[in-house]
Amino acid sequence: MIYSGKAVSVALLDDGIAELKFDLQGESVNKFNRETVEDLQAAVDAIKGDSNIKGLIVTSGKGVFIVGADITEFTDMFKLPEDEIAGWCLKSNQVFNAVEDLDMPTVCAVNGIALGGGLEMALACDYRVLADSAQVGLPEVKLGLFPGFGGTVRLPRLIGVDNAVEWIAAAGQHRSDKALKDGVADAVVPVEKVRDSAIALVKECLAGKIDYKAKRAEKLEPLKLPPLENMMAFQTSTAFVAQQAGRNYPAPLAAVGVMQQHGGLKRDEANAVEAKGFAKVAKTPQATALVGLFLADQAVKKANGKHAKGAAEINLAAVLGAGIMGGGIAYQSASKGTPIIMKDIANAALDLGMGEATKLLTKRVERKKMDAAKMGKVLSSIRPTLNYGDFKDVDVVVEAVVENPKIKQSVLAETEGHLKDGAVMASNTSTISITHLATALKKPENFAGMHFFNPVHMMPLVEIIRGEKTSDATVATLVAYATKMGKNPIVVNDCPGFLVNRVLFPYFAGFGMLMRDGADFQAIDKVMEKFGWPMGPAYLMDVVGIDTGVHAAEVMAEGFPDRMKHDFKDVSEIMFDNKRYGQKTKVGFYKYEEDKKGKPKKVVDEETYALIKPHVADSAEFDADDIIARMMIPLCTETVRCLEDNIVGSAAEADMAMIYGIGFPPFRGGPMRYIDSIGVKEFVALCDKYAHLGKLYEAPQMLKDMAASGKSFFGTSSAK
Repeated sequence: MIYSGKAVSVALLDDGIAELKFDLQGESVNKFNRETVEDLQAAVDAIKGDSNIKGLIVTSGKGVFIVGADITEFTDMFKLPEDEIAGWCLKSNQVFNAVEDLDMPTVCAVNGIALGGGLEMALACDYRVLADSAQVGLPEVKLGLFPGFGGTVRLPRLIGVDNAVEWIAAAGQHRSDKALKDGVADAVVPVEKVRDSAIALVKECLAGKIDYKAKRAEKLEPLKLPPLENMMAFQTSTAFVAQQAGRNYPAPLAAVGVMQQHGGLKRDEANAVEAKGFAKVAKTPQATALVGLFLADQAVKKANGKHAKGAAEINLAAVLGAGIMGGGIAYQSASKGTPIIMKDIANAALDLGMGEATKLLTKRVERKKMDAAKMGKVLSSIRPTLNYGDFKDVDVVVEAVVENPKIKQSVLAETEGHLKDGAVMASNTSTISITHLATALKKPENFAGMHFFNPVHMMPLVEIIRGEKTSDATVATLVAYATKMGKNPIVVNDCPGFLVNRVLFPYFAGFGMLMRDGADFQAIDKVMEKFGWPMGPAYLMDVVGIDTGVHAAEVMAEGFPDRMKHDFKDVSEIMFDNKRYGQKTKVGFYKYEEDKKGKPKKVVDEETYALIKPHVADSAEFDADDIIARMMIPLCTETVRCLEDNIVGSAAEADMAMIYGIGFPPFRGGPMRYIDSIGVKEFVALCDKYAHLGKLYEAPQMLKDMAASGKSFFGTSSAK
């Protein structure tokens, strides 16, 4: 053994070829943390000091190659000044340069996933052999960053500007055939042949059959494009990336700018430009939020791993109610490998449910995401029925009938009698108390809420709601089932609206009060969309369904009368009274017409203004900051109350629920991180400024206590 560390080892093979192997001890995957970078430098020094080594292969001792940098180290590092962050980048990059500068041919054997720093390590080698099952990419812009270990320098010199911009700015994870086509890979072979193929390629270089030095030189020199072509390539890329990324995500455009800046420089000078640019984006609020989001997502997955311990095996599921929602649940379950029985009391409903599943599967076939044979297999694993014949074999049942407590209780009680011992039941209610529904059951411990969001196949969140008598085993099984369905479950405790709707309706209440005071709903929509929401509140209410919204608002008002009951005619109630339910009736706040693709397109409807005029103040102008504060304070304070009341287990879970469930702007990180970005003390002061509007705007005691003690939710605050 030439070198042996905690993350990297070097051993001499036959014919003067050495193997540098990444195998981080105590971890299931390889990643670039400080220890790995230091180990790699020591390993390279050992290689340079051994005259017996003539060539090098770089491999992994794990099922993946390297998944990227250790993001957990970023939060502390990004608190440093820009020049120190740039210095860290350059110092780390020197290790990659040292690999690239070895006086011998180097071939990287990529056996599995190589992302971020993992791919940058591979790019530092002369050649890359990929397993046919490998996936590679540079996903850093998803974290508000761009590659900082030489990726923006090596990639355009290796595969050209256009391809490099696509790989870096779009942040895709690419299959090996795409990598080969674009020039990122030099060969693709079966995974069991990756290591031997890398050795064979080194031998060809040593035999003089391949000029590895010429290949390497391309990465060390400026881009080869003539100045005019170079300028045109970057101008075209800049315009395209700016359009795709939008104003709220600066990292993709910054990456293109950095590549253009260092395009005429040699490697070492180019690395310095990259490091400086990386440090600049690392200090943006978007990077703070998106890195925080990644860490929150990991925290949720870890929490779900704990929740799912002791889960029962799920071989067969059932859904009660075969409407659009039932059909969507059946599709999602079957398409992810769990056969499901779909029960209803009418053939017409079963036809509707099967039609929904068929429509979704047909779209997948049309988009070449699935072949016809697979579609047939999935459809055959959905069994429509009018009776309980096979329910004795069912492991988990999801009730998705009409949102009426008496009907739900009747259906659940009837179903319970047909299930085997230990089978789990869940209700897909969005508002009805799980504890109340459970009173109709003989075994309430086997029952919980499982709230899917519409459309089921697109929305990633599932709320798992624990009633007063729900057992841990039931929660475990439902978390496991939701995960198996490809969803992101969040476990919450029972209360009116659970977590997501309890938080969403104060946001709608803020909208209603703005309208009451004379604001224009179109102006509010524009401000909130510019803030980062995928759609403004009026448009969102139309999409959700105003009838659904009014019903849920009544539940919230009954549950939290001190702050969610209002003494004025809300604009949503005006729409409801006039049977303007939104997209489903083709008119709500907006009118809806079909576009060329047959999708609903919103247009202004002057009648909306005429209908609401008798119930609101005279038209008034509100500046953007005022609208944002009046919309966001109720949403954020209610999220804090959910944490305060132990409805949700952590700030990370609360944030991810809002990102997954209602489209909270990801670059703002979720309500808790948004409060942190303003500063807890400053946010409490903002609440005080608007407290005259009512209880919804009062800061919860938890926030006041945090402000007094200088605490924040995630240990960071942009405010002083």
